[in-house]
Amino acid sequence: MMARRSRRALRPIFQPCRADAVDSAIEPGGTADTFPTGSGAPRNDPRALEKALGLRVRQLRRQQDLSVADLSAAAGLSTGMLSKIENGQISPSLTSVHSLAQALNVPISALFALVEDRQDCSFVAAGQGVKIERRGTKAGHIYQLLGHLLSGDLAIEPYLITLSADAMSYTSFSHSGTELIYMLEGELCYRHGDRRYDLRPGDTLLFDSQAQHGPEGMGEGVIRYLSIIVYPRAGNSGG
Repeated sequence: MMARRSRRALRPIFQPCRADAVDSAIEPGGTADTFPTGSGAPRNDPRALEKALGLRVRQLRRQQDLSVADLSAAAGLSTGMLSKIENGQISPSLTSVHSLAQALNVPISALFALVEDRQDCSFVAAGQGVKIERRGTKAGHIYQLLGHLLSGDLAIEPYLITLSADAMSYTSFSHSGTELIYMLEGELCYRHGDRRYDLRPGDTLLFDSQAQHGPEGMGEGVIRYLSIIVYPRAGNSGG
């Protein structure tokens, strides 16, 4: 049976684990210009639109069992031009895009379907997060899902987690991916593997979520924190 929370002061019981230094994201000699977006993520491909358009044209052409010569003749384009369009090597004129849409018998918007798929967005108004039933919810763990994207290589689950006054510890969560915790309210001792972390508002914990983890000790009152879980979607490498 899981132990109920201790009502003693949190700090004297659990020793804070703050000895591990975090290296700067900027290499020696580097500047803020190294990461113009504030992130180490690669920049968007400057020809992403052209490549997505070309891939969609190729998909539709093959679905209709048309050769490059067939489609180029129907659209009034040279085979060389169509090949460059399909490979994302050029930005076709609106006239060429219109001609391709007519030759493929689809609306122009259908040629940009792959671009639109990658521009997913989710908005959740304050207090409107969807309550999710997960292990631990019956023990005073309340999960609110703050957003959901339908596309992309990665699945992202952002939760607002509230531990009520009668919440019980649970340190056996384990799942694929990476998880980030950001403390908002209250004090919490969080276990990850064989280590414990003493968390206060403003503290952040980032970890491999395959190791067993979860709240082990809780301070007085309500505790609230953000939990963001990221993992590859099914069908992608590493999923």
